[in-house]
Amino acid sequence: MKRETSYPFALKNEFIPSHTRSHNLLSPQHAYLFIFYRGKILVTENDGKLNIPTVTLEHFDHQNVTYRRFMGMYCNTPCYTMELIDITSHNESFPRMNLRELFGAISDDLFSLAGKALQILSWHQENKFCGKCGSPMSEDTGELAKQCTACGFIVYPRISPVVIMTIEKDDTILLGRSPHFPKGMYSPLAGFVEAGETLEEAVIREIQEEVGIEVCNISYAASQPWPFPHSLMIGFRTEYFSGEISIDTNELEDARWFHIDNLPVLPSRISLSRHLLNLFLEEHGK
Repeated sequence: MKRETSYPFALKNEFIPSHTRSHNLLSPQHAYLFIFYRGKILVTENDGKLNIPTVTLEHFDHQNVTYRRFMGMYCNTPCYTMELIDITSHNESFPRMNLRELFGAISDDLFSLAGKALQILSWHQENKFCGKCGSPMSEDTGELAKQCTACGFIVYPRISPVVIMTIEKDDTILLGRSPHFPKGMYSPLAGFVEAGETLEEAVIREIQEEVGIEVCNISYAASQPWPFPHSLMIGFRTEYFSGEISIDTNELEDARWFHIDNLPVLPSRISLSRHLLNLFLEEHGK
């Protein structure tokens, strides 16, 4: 069996995750700082090129940092996720952007790590108090976990699995359109996995609910962490088996079959949905 050496959404360079605080916070070594303020990430700009700030931790007054956690080492450089209380003193040198806007403007690896940083920060913000008894939570320094100071309840970062799938029939593919999509764009169907479901059961259910189609030959394709806010996208390819399109208008405003030579506007390459579509195109020599 041939060993797989490349995965579409995996980091290209070495990242060694760590959940300890063993890295010296006062080290003069520069670090990648994934800094957030009111939901936006701070970046550097040099000659029109954007990047993640690589400065020492001392660059930011610790009294202005509401949260900071060491994430690990990327290419021998420490990485931190941080949240600031105020950016007045850094507004000019560190412009703010939505994370989505950074795709393609920085390396794919740093974009993925920025997503990881955002998920850790979201987990921190959503779990300051215990969901069982309401007492304050204490952050574990040995693993990515929080533990209740009263009842001992442990909370890990939430990950919500989502299946996304193509429905293929010869040289046509069924795509759907959400009312929230950009004009003219269609995409593979997707939906959250419910409690007690296998991924394959979720694929079958979502397709049946959204377009009334039955599928067969479900095959796994790839996965992608999706930090908006804490999803894990799991991609599948399926083949049409039977049925006519019957749209669930609560989920979609349109769904139709597209011939491979007459495709609509497609999602950007940031997404697993585009990767699935590219697999279909490549299989047909496109």
